[in-house]
Amino acid sequence: MQKNNSNDPAILFTGRATAYLSKEIANIYGKPLGESQVLQYADGEFQPSFEQNIRGKDVFIIQSTFAPSDNLMELLMMVDAAKRASAKRIIAVIPYFGFARQDRKDKPRVPITAKLIADLLTAAGVSRVITIDLHADQIQGFFDVPVDHLFASSIFIPYLRGLACDEFQMEDVLFASPDVGGTKRASEYAKKLGTGFVMCYKQRNKPNEIGTMQLIGDVRDKHVILVDDIVDTGSTLCKAAEVIKESGAKSVRAMITHPVLSGEAVNRIESSNMEQLIVANTIPLKTESDKIKQLSVAPIFAEAIRRVEAHESIADFYEMAISKKGMTIKF
Repeated sequence: MQKNNSNDPAILFTGRATAYLSKEIANIYGKPLGESQVLQYADGEFQPSFEQNIRGKDVFIIQSTFAPSDNLMELLMMVDAAKRASAKRIIAVIPYFGFARQDRKDKPRVPITAKLIADLLTAAGVSRVITIDLHADQIQGFFDVPVDHLFASSIFIPYLRGLACDEFQMEDVLFASPDVGGTKRASEYAKKLGTGFVMCYKQRNKPNEIGTMQLIGDVRDKHVILVDDIVDTGSTLCKAAEVIKESGAKSVRAMITHPVLSGEAVNRIESSNMEQLIVANTIPLKTESDKIKQLSVAPIFAEAIRRVEAHESIADFYEMAISKKGMTIKF
């Protein structure tokens, strides 16, 4: 493995779960990943270690915390190791922030796990967090350290504009939220592109099981884009696509940041009324599908890391175009 220059102020490391994305981020950032390894014991216990000097360095640890929980534990252990190795700053780069749906107490005697994760990261020694499309904005307030909250619209909007040039006119587009909680996200997309938006109102019988769903708004003769942060089982998304299509929409697509895609989700999407599901690569796809298009968030994170290291603002991650040779950000 290529060794990092000892004079480099920042070193990028990866956890095992996100190595595929970390390599791309490092390539765009212009430095190789730092040297680390994980010792695996026979009983499943593991021990990560840094295999180079990080004393006085800014250490960026890239790791999503999707299931299993070992991914979260590995991130915490790497943070602890960096702290004990006298790193100057420890920045956790978390493309997918797991347990984010547990952001409030919606019934008695349940944990607020998103807050617990924030406390664990802070206690372990994190100086800063970089993440993208949190399930709820208030999760940033769970941390006592700075949080840079990026937006996948930086890659989704240019892709959608390309579709609009090839397949439909932007004035015929409506954005839609598959539930009440995503209304703000849909309205932001609509505002950015000068379109309207509608929403679906659902009632659940229990988690991951939909009771009823109603559409609020007129979608007749429109190309509808469903937007949300997470697609898990796909039940809500596919039901929303069905309701929208039956209400007269010309086509239905979805732009979802984090492709959890549990169980039979891919099969549901393939047999649904959706033309296409567009997702980010914050989580690797378990199954390929002709209906699923995955876009890379590596350019966003590489630029965010560069700006953190240069002490520059990260407030203008909205307009972004990815050229064939790399990344260009428009201000």
